[in-house]
Amino acid sequence: MFLKSNIFRLTFLLILFSFSEIGTPIAHAIQNQNDELRIARIQYRGGGDWYNDPSSLTNLLRFAKQYIPISFSERYDDVAIGSRDLHRYPFAFMTGHGNITVNQAEAANLREFVDNGGFLYVDDDYGFDRYIREVFSIIFPDEELIELPFNHPIYNQVFNFPDGLPKIHEHEGNPPQGFGIFRNGRLAVYYTYQSNLADGWAYDVHDNPDHIVRASLEMGANLLFYAFTSDR
Repeated sequence: MFLKSNIFRLTFLLILFSFSEIGTPIAHAIQNQNDELRIARIQYRGGGDWYNDPSSLTNLLRFAKQYIPISFSERYDDVAIGSRDLHRYPFAFMTGHGNITVNQAEAANLREFVDNGGFLYVDDDYGFDRYIREVFSIIFPDEELIELPFNHPIYNQVFNFPDGLPKIHEHEGNPPQGFGIFRNGRLAVYYTYQSNLADGWAYDVHDNPDHIVRASLEMGANLLFYAFTSDR
């Protein structure tokens, strides 16, 4: 829904972006049109800490505004997974360490959100994987999580990641993996496992080296740009 209604404005922005040097801040060249996009953080039931590291999204948005030629707010909204308000946003983020449960109405609402053009990004913050995979099977019973190849466009939108996801938090030491769920040929859900990008975004909370923080922010900027502009 968002992508279809904004195709002409985003086409202009993409043309502008194509004439700019990758990795150079260009957001200052875009006039604020008083119609800033806003993203959502999903609130869910089950006991998992959906609210952890509240500064992570703010820090990511502040960074991304320097490099993405699209007008969006540095503020985000907490939205319940079953709320119709979710459909007002082009991008929704979900994370946690523990359990998440959904009923059929909540599952249908999130499925409708992505089928109408919304993009869902889920980050496993260690301990979320076993629960979110079950939830994915409830929301998308006919779809599977597919590991994305390193040459997928999501890894080279604004910043180039030829080896796929950066490793931000060690967790169990396993290599990071990025999975997708496709709806009608479009990557609608992106799930990061054993990477934990959001820990890097919360650089005021977690003591990560500067190059790790930078990698997490750059990959996060890729996610936002892909979500705002791609229909694939």
